[in-house]
Amino acid sequence: MNAPVEPLHKISFVMHGVAAAPGIAIARAQLVSHATLEVAHYDVAPEQVPAEIERFENALEAVRAEFEALHERMKGEDAPAEFGAFLDVHWMILTDIHIAQDPKLMIAEQRCNAEWAVTQKMNELVEQFEQFEDPYLRERAGDVVQVVERVVKALMGKPSELPLLNPRHATALVAHDLSPADAIHFKESAFAAFVTDVGGATSHTAIVARSLGIPAVVALHNARSLIREAEQLIVDGDNGLVIVNPDHHVLAEYQLKQDAQRLEKQKLRRLISTRAVTLDGAAIDLNANIELPGDVAGCIEYGADGVGLFRSEFLFMHRDDLPSEDEQFEAYRAAVDGMQGRPVTIRTFDLGADKRMPGLGDRPSENPALGLRAIRLCLAEPKLFMTQLRAILRASAYGRLRILVPMLATAHEVRQTLSFVERAKAELKAQAIAFDHDVAVGGMVEVPASVLALGYFIEHLDFLSIGTNDLIQYTLAIDRTDDAVAHMYDPLHPAVLKLIAQAIRTANKAGTPIAVCGEMAGELRLTRLLLGFGLRNFSMHPAQLLTIKQRVLTSSIADCEAAANRILRTDDPDKISAAIARLNAL
Repeated sequence: MNAPVEPLHKISFVMHGVAAAPGIAIARAQLVSHATLEVAHYDVAPEQVPAEIERFENALEAVRAEFEALHERMKGEDAPAEFGAFLDVHWMILTDIHIAQDPKLMIAEQRCNAEWAVTQKMNELVEQFEQFEDPYLRERAGDVVQVVERVVKALMGKPSELPLLNPRHATALVAHDLSPADAIHFKESAFAAFVTDVGGATSHTAIVARSLGIPAVVALHNARSLIREAEQLIVDGDNGLVIVNPDHHVLAEYQLKQDAQRLEKQKLRRLISTRAVTLDGAAIDLNANIELPGDVAGCIEYGADGVGLFRSEFLFMHRDDLPSEDEQFEAYRAAVDGMQGRPVTIRTFDLGADKRMPGLGDRPSENPALGLRAIRLCLAEPKLFMTQLRAILRASAYGRLRILVPMLATAHEVRQTLSFVERAKAELKAQAIAFDHDVAVGGMVEVPASVLALGYFIEHLDFLSIGTNDLIQYTLAIDRTDDAVAHMYDPLHPAVLKLIAQAIRTANKAGTPIAVCGEMAGELRLTRLLLGFGLRNFSMHPAQLLTIKQRVLTSSIADCEAAANRILRTDDPDKISAAIARLNAL
């Protein structure tokens, strides 16, 4: 193996991006090249159309074979569950009608080459994904591009796998984007970090990096073009920085930070089996948020008390048909079985008016966040809702399962939801199908109206869960996906804090269990503040569990409550930030 080539120039500079996975890596840059999707467009003679369609089908088959080989390759390896789950998503995209069938019709009708046809259909699908309001779903557009890229490579006769250039050295992979398949391939090398031009906190690059426990900085825009092969990098996944060719002072500083983090991680692993209890004896439940049944492996690995939020939307994406009751049931049962007796909370699908629902036609909306979405869409599509409720109830026979309903805002929605649940139970009972007759039904607190009218929710629901992401968005009238105003998205806004504290304290007073499952639950600087508000149930990404647990173990409820009360009495943002800093310094 050749030694890494030293760059001719060693200009030091810093790039700022999005901190996608925490930690610090010091490594050599390894540039990753992908096939371009700017393919040529040329006409195909009428008599060559069948051969062109066959060429496209052969390329699809080649990619299918690659995915099957990757699945086999993961067997027996200590690969995170996310790899297999994400590979399944890519398989679903590959078999989607937009990618597998529509290009053949385009080749036949327009007599164009296969590369052009599949990329045009890809662009149509990507455009749909980019209209999604939910950031996790919107970033799945990158998966569509990655799958089509593999098809284009097969059509062009190029190798699909990327070369391992420096497997003996710690390498930071620098790419425009990385697919889950790339990550599986690179698992065999000594990579230390991911650096990409695109992506966000919920992109696959970020999720895979967090599951591997390696730093990642994304959304750097020009990293792939500005960084040279084998240049030394510091990837600061805590602050979203990439330092290229650091001087010896900066390097020494980050080496000390890296050593300290390494020791801290080793200490945190000792807490996996430790119960999360505060210094003054308050027991805290630390649960995990998941998107796929395979994610439960990470929950077990990090000692989650249960699944606080299973987002069921993934079953409805990347397809042109609706998932059957049996298909949904198998997915939910897999999650329940995988949690080995721990509770699993399944949120009914939180799809919106900004999404083209398979089999339901288009539902245009000028403001999707305020349109027909979440429970509103469920109630508008009763057949779809009943199918999911039946599947969830059937899975409840196999373990501790709860139903969580998103975006409830009115008493009418609560009544209708509970009526649907009872109808689903009656149908299953009539068919002698087993289910938990006492399954708990809860509601998401995501709009200010639900906080201000929480009494009705408490009276009729078994539990509550605060979705802080949407609650902040709706309280501040800020679209968190709009770059022009995203900087105004502030979890520490006095109004936001007052609403969260009011919801928690009102539920606690009534004896109704309440959790926080939004991003705030996994944000270390807010743990003690939420404890002070009275929160005893947190739900977050599995990789954040041990860090939050350590903070809980070193916290006093009495101190947290006193500080939280002072914070709630001020409307000055600077004073709030200073008070939180003092609280965390205790």
